[in-house]
Amino acid sequence: MARQFFVGGNFKANGTKKQITEIIENLNSADLPSNVEVVVFPPSVYLGLAVTLNKQPTVTVGAQNVFDKSCGAFTGETCASQIIDVGATWTLTGHSERRTILGETDEFVAQKTKFALDNGVKVVLCIGETLEERKSGVTLDVCARQLDAVSKICSDWTNIVVAYEPVWAIGTGLAATPDDAEETHKGIRDHLAKTIGAEQAEKTRILYGGSANAKNAPTFKDKANVDGFLVGGASLKPEFVDIVKSRL
Repeated sequence: MARQFFVGGNFKANGTKKQITEIIENLNSADLPSNVEVVVFPPSVYLGLAVTLNKQPTVTVGAQNVFDKSCGAFTGETCASQIIDVGATWTLTGHSERRTILGETDEFVAQKTKFALDNGVKVVLCIGETLEERKSGVTLDVCARQLDAVSKICSDWTNIVVAYEPVWAIGTGLAATPDDAEETHKGIRDHLAKTIGAEQAEKTRILYGGSANAKNAPTFKDKANVDGFLVGGASLKPEFVDIVKSRL
């Protein structure tokens, strides 16, 4: 089946008001393909700005993080209703930087994912292995464990996009080869077929998220299980538009 190509831009803790404006206006002025879904994830303080500036019908805005409870006495957190309130519609969960630096567990990621979905926010669920885990040959075991935490409490994956991000390839300039990514993505889809059902697994988009850029994005073009990219540093640059167009 044809899954809609998806490109996410994770700005991480980067950008100023001026820079975010330049990035969004660059997207506004671009001739983006109508069949590609694009979501940008600016820092939370610029969510409203990005939503207001965005004029592209195929571009939406998402938060980089969401909490697993309703608004209240949770200093520094962003709740799902606030994301919706400013006009954003997506969130990231499970990004490796939050797993490894902040110690977010598979179970906590799953709880945040479910709470976001239950409150109308769509989710890009990030999974992936470290270099040590890859060398040990447990890549798919790690991915399966991270996915299973979510599938145990989320039966409907309609609004979940999976982003496979090999931790060793994030911000390092290294990247999995298209063949490596395809093999892992197929393994992820095969595992999902066993846990959430073949029909849902076939519909779930699986993105590659390890140092994708304008140069290497086209090399993934013929990979049947690579449904797009979650882009880091390159999403801050004009080349992000080239990644969006990489399937033309």
